[in-house]
Amino acid sequence: MKEKEMENDKNMKRKGILMMILSALFFSTMQVIVNVTGQRVPLMEQIFFRNIICMLISYVIIKRNGLSMFGERKYQPLLFARSIFGLLALISLFYAASRAAQADVTILNKLSPFFITLFAFLFLKEKIAKVQIPALIIAFGGAFLIVNPAFQSNLFPLFMAFLCAVFSSVSYTLLAYFKDKVDALTVIMHFSTFCAVVSLPFFAIDFALPDPKDFLLLVLMGSFGGFGQIALTYAYRMAPASEVSIYNYSGILFSMILGYVVLGETVSCSSLAGGALVVLASLITYRYSRHPAV
Repeated sequence: MKEKEMENDKNMKRKGILMMILSALFFSTMQVIVNVTGQRVPLMEQIFFRNIICMLISYVIIKRNGLSMFGERKYQPLLFARSIFGLLALISLFYAASRAAQADVTILNKLSPFFITLFAFLFLKEKIAKVQIPALIIAFGGAFLIVNPAFQSNLFPLFMAFLCAVFSSVSYTLLAYFKDKVDALTVIMHFSTFCAVVSLPFFAIDFALPDPKDFLLLVLMGSFGGFGQIALTYAYRMAPASEVSIYNYSGILFSMILGYVVLGETVSCSSLAGGALVVLASLITYRYSRHPAV
């Protein structure tokens, strides 16, 4: 009986790893589409398409499973807080992705687990393991190599990618609070609906009619973003975060490959070195931290 349970756990872990890698691939693909359409489609129009499609996907799954659409009333203040910081993270990411090298943006975005560790220490009074201190230093050293304006990408878009990591860390910290309180798909539905509603006025004011090609790309962007979010959600359901979260960093590799193949971007030595430092720091954090590298 125990052997059967162990085998089931292994199978679920494999599925969780696969879902995490798929999520990273979907998000990297979405990010490249943001770059391709960014010069012709206004930012808030991109945000609207990203979330309206994710909202529709979430709606179908929620209805089929009989889940709560937007969560209980008592959780609404924190759900709105999570959605606000999530929207700020999304705006920062889309701005950066349309103006900077994809690998650089992805690497900086992966700093969010380190901010989660810092916020937990500063605001929740959680202890930081001694080994995590050099990990934090290494991670921000890698970020410095990437954001140096002498290197491949302009400074301001990379600063926005850095802000995305900060906003994401607050969003993910709130997301951790909802565990066992609000279903993950309900949180996604709340977030997507909020973003679609908030972006709609800006979308209407600064509307640019996309041609058929751009419209297809916007639909694909929303689809990849929606399924990427759902794959991420199910990855954490299928296996403990401590065992699958590290595979989220495969997104760095995907962004490098897609940036090169689709956009013709090359990766500078400084970006490679910075990425290597961030991954090294994440491995240390993965080994010793209780916070998932989301």
